[in-house]
Amino acid sequence: MTWNEKPELTQLGHYVELPKTPQEAILETFANPHPGTDYVVRLTAPEFTSICPITGQPDFATIIVDYAPDRRLVESKSFKFFVASFRNHGAFHEDCTVYVHKRLDEVMKPKYLRVVGLWYARGGISIDVVMQSGSLPHNCTLLPLEKTTYRGGRE
Repeated sequence: MTWNEKPELTQLGHYVELPKTPQEAILETFANPHPGTDYVVRLTAPEFTSICPITGQPDFATIIVDYAPDRRLVESKSFKFFVASFRNHGAFHEDCTVYVHKRLDEVMKPKYLRVVGLWYARGGISIDVVMQSGSLPHNCTLLPLEKTTYRGGRE
């Protein structure tokens, strides 16, 4: 079965309006093709933006999601649209990072989930936020954390 034969995926391969808020964003999942195998998936969003709820100024971050899937994986286009929905959303760094974690945990119920917000400095202070849940399988390793620019492939 190919992606376009998966009826549960309504965004992939279709034109979709960008959600106006993170609450409106639909995070879609699909069945893990290797449910008996432990592995880690990393999603990196190096251009995450939100709005400071006090000043209205933009905040920028790299959001890194590491998860060991159980039965479901998050579909990347829906994740991309979810991330983009924060663009005009007023929330503090901690709120954004924790909300991303909670939504992903809710839709996937992974064995392990870590969401890291590496926020760029404002006023001379950067605020980095980490939220994790579950247990990393003993035979899995996490890649190191770092602020990155999009790599587009191997360096």
